[in-house]
Amino acid sequence: MSDQIIGMRQWFETPPGRYLLAWERAEFDRAVSDIFGYHALQLGLPELDTLQANRMPHKWLALREPPAPDSLQPQPSLITDFAALPFQENSLDLVVLPHSLELNTDPHATLREVERVLVPEGKVVICCLNPASLWGLRQRRAHLYQRLGFGELYLPDAGEFIGYWRLRDWLRLLSFEVESGTFGCYRPAMNSEKWLDRYDWMDVAGERWWPIFGAVYFLVAVKRVRGIKLIGKAWKPAAGIATAPVPLANRGHHPTYLEEHQ
Repeated sequence: MSDQIIGMRQWFETPPGRYLLAWERAEFDRAVSDIFGYHALQLGLPELDTLQANRMPHKWLALREPPAPDSLQPQPSLITDFAALPFQENSLDLVVLPHSLELNTDPHATLREVERVLVPEGKVVICCLNPASLWGLRQRRAHLYQRLGFGELYLPDAGEFIGYWRLRDWLRLLSFEVESGTFGCYRPAMNSEKWLDRYDWMDVAGERWWPIFGAVYFLVAVKRVRGIKLIGKAWKPAAGIATAPVPLANRGHHPTYLEEHQ
């Protein structure tokens, strides 16, 4: 198992990690409960059952690597590369990505694969850590300190965090339409559960006064397939000319003087 995945899973057991998971669990339950269909897929993060509130009959959990032997998590249904999912084109109604893009060396390829397997009007639900937050600011400062030879990271070193507007641009280029975007977890970047609880009032204040600076953001997007439209004038048959039938016997006949003046 890669060090990034181990680091992320260990971090979710810390006080800020549990605080983040609690918010995400409620947000996933709210988002997926009213999405209907037959086939749903979660990519990564077995610590969080993002599909528990969804009522689709067929659900899968996909991981890039097997869980640790001592893991209490159930065995996943699939071990696969997120950029090469074992599903046919246009076969899934819902795909959920809980921090799956941050743990991926090629998030573009993962999103392209999600677009491939989703049915038209199928939905993707994504959550990511927000680099434009107090937590992201502390993480960048910790990276600077580490280059100087001291300090430790606040968030797991799980790859490059993707900005909210940047991800929306990626989705738009893949013909997704973003239905909703929310932010959460506004408390300061602290390791102590006691101090995190003291700043619980910031969740309400942050949602009202600085909504885009939450530690995590959440996107729901739908796959749009544009219809084919003809360009230019459509071909039409020429209108027929109504003419009286001419008897064959009269084709060469010319009227006489008497016939013209009768």
